[in-house]
Amino acid sequence: MPPRAASPRKSPPARRSGSVPVKTAAKSRALASTAKAAKGAKPAKGNGAERTDAKPSPRDSRGAGERRASEKVLHAGRGVAVTEAPGSASRGKYVYCIIESGDPLRFGPIGVGADPSDVYTVHYKNLAAVVSDAPLEVLDSTRENVLAHERVNETVMHEHTVIPMSFGTIFKTREDIVELLRSAAEAFGDVLNKMQNKLEFGLKVLWDRDQAVREVENEDEDISRLKKEISGQKGPTYFARMQYGRLIDSALQARSERYVADILEQLRDVSVASRINKPIGDKMIMNAAFLIARDQESAFDAKVKMIATRFDKLTFKYTGPWPPYNFVNIRLKLERA
Repeated sequence: MPPRAASPRKSPPARRSGSVPVKTAAKSRALASTAKAAKGAKPAKGNGAERTDAKPSPRDSRGAGERRASEKVLHAGRGVAVTEAPGSASRGKYVYCIIESGDPLRFGPIGVGADPSDVYTVHYKNLAAVVSDAPLEVLDSTRENVLAHERVNETVMHEHTVIPMSFGTIFKTREDIVELLRSAAEAFGDVLNKMQNKLEFGLKVLWDRDQAVREVENEDEDISRLKKEISGQKGPTYFARMQYGRLIDSALQARSERYVADILEQLRDVSVASRINKPIGDKMIMNAAFLIARDQESAFDAKVKMIATRFDKLTFKYTGPWPPYNFVNIRLKLERA
C-alpha cells in the first residue's frame, strides 16, 4: 500500500540574519557542547503586545519526486518516502541542524541557493544532521540565503527538537558529517535532551526616550533644580550641563533596569530560562530571548499580553516560535586529516 501523502504543514519564515565562516574538514572533533540559559524578559506595545507568528513559505509545500519505501519524507513536518539524489559527491554538505532520528528523512526542496536544493538527513546511529548539497565556497549572507537557512530549521522543528547550527556551516563530505556526529554523540544527546519540547521566543521592549527624560525631570528634584539653574544662568553652563547629563543618564538607567527586572519577574513562572542580549539603539531597553516548554506557549503568550497592557508607555515586540538559538552553544574544533 503506497504511503499516504501528508497535508503540508506551513512553516514560519526566518527573521534573523548573520554570517559565519564556511567550515570544511576531512576530520572533525567536537571539543564541547553546552546548553546555555540566561534570564531575560519580553516586550509588548502600547495597549497590547504584538506577536509576529510564522507564515508559510511557498516553497515549503513542493513535491518531493520519486519515493522509496525505506525512507520517510517530511513535507513541512510530515513524512512519506523518497530517495537521495545521486551525483552530489563534487559538492559540499550544508548543515542546518542536528536532530534525533534513526530513519532517513527528506524535507523537500527548501534549502539554500538560487535553485533551492533538497534537504535530507545524514545519520550516525540515532543522531541525524539535516543537510543539503551546496558548493564548497563561502556562502553569502544574503536575505534569501538567511531566510532559507531559517526556513529549514523552522520546518524541521515542527516535528523534532533541533540543535540549530550557525549560518554558513558547510562540510566537505558526508563522511565528515558522520565523524562529527560520532565524535560528539554524547554532547549532542545531552543538548537534545535538555532542549526536548522547548521553543524560543524573542521579546524586545522599547520606550520613548524623550518622554522618559521629561518624566525624570519632573520627578527628580535634583535634576529639576539643576535644569532651572542652567536655564537661568547668564554665564558659561558647560560644567552644569555635564552634571545634568550624568544625572539624566543615571536616572534613565535606573528606570530601565526597574522595568526589565519587573518584566522578567512576571515571566519567570511561565518560562524555563531566559537570556538578556545587548539592546540595540537608544530606544530599546530590553532585548531578551525566552526558552518555553511547548505546553506553556499559550500561558506565556497570555502573560506577555497582560504585561503589555500594564506598561502602556512601552512598546513590546514579540516574535516566535524559533529554534533555541540563544540557549544552545556548540563549540567544535575542526581538524584537517
